[in-house]
Amino acid sequence: MKSSTTFVLGIVFALALISRSSAQLVDFDYFYFVVQWPGSYCDLQKACCYPRAGKPAANFSIHGLWPNYYDGTWPQDCDASQPFDLSQVQDLVPQLNEFWGSLSCPSSDSTTFWKHEWEKHGTCSGLTQHEYFASSLALLQSMNLGAALKSANIVPSASATYSVTKIQSALAGAIENYTPGIECNTAKSGNNQLYQVYVCVDKDAATLIPCPVYPNGKCSASVYWPTF
Repeated sequence: MKSSTTFVLGIVFALALISRSSAQLVDFDYFYFVVQWPGSYCDLQKACCYPRAGKPAANFSIHGLWPNYYDGTWPQDCDASQPFDLSQVQDLVPQLNEFWGSLSCPSSDSTTFWKHEWEKHGTCSGLTQHEYFASSLALLQSMNLGAALKSANIVPSASATYSVTKIQSALAGAIENYTPGIECNTAKSGNNQLYQVYVCVDKDAATLIPCPVYPNGKCSASVYWPTF
């Protein structure tokens, strides 16, 4: 009887450790859903290479779904025992190629990009690999950022500049009137330009929320939005 009791207690203790470990892996406050404008990646000093699937459409594409804390920090690389496994998202690959392609050089099939995003951010999300990528794709499909900007007469241009406040206001119309974070970078021409949009999402990876914290956007008051 004593041996049996010890065995049961051992199992309970092990399960408690597993449960506590799992809770730690998903200990975050909200997500940043981050999309990038390909034209602002490809006009930097460094080279840009289209993925093997072909040149991306002139639209915002996914960078990642990133767990964050209210204090502006974030968890990363939470579970080395869950490496990226392409077979778990095989049914999503056509959509991933279309909406989540890598622009890094050399040209690739984008799996290294997906691997990086899963292992750095996805392992902290509390989601399975399939849930992580499917949720990200669903979020992108739920918002038409390019159309929202166009409706405000904000279109890609080699010469026009736009107020960041106006850009944020226009984008809010596509995300339930929540103001997104905006990140800018500097083109090789020296232009400060719209690069990434940060949409804040609840821990269910589906519900949009007001941003508790905004990223350091590095944006001037008015910025370019380059063609692609």
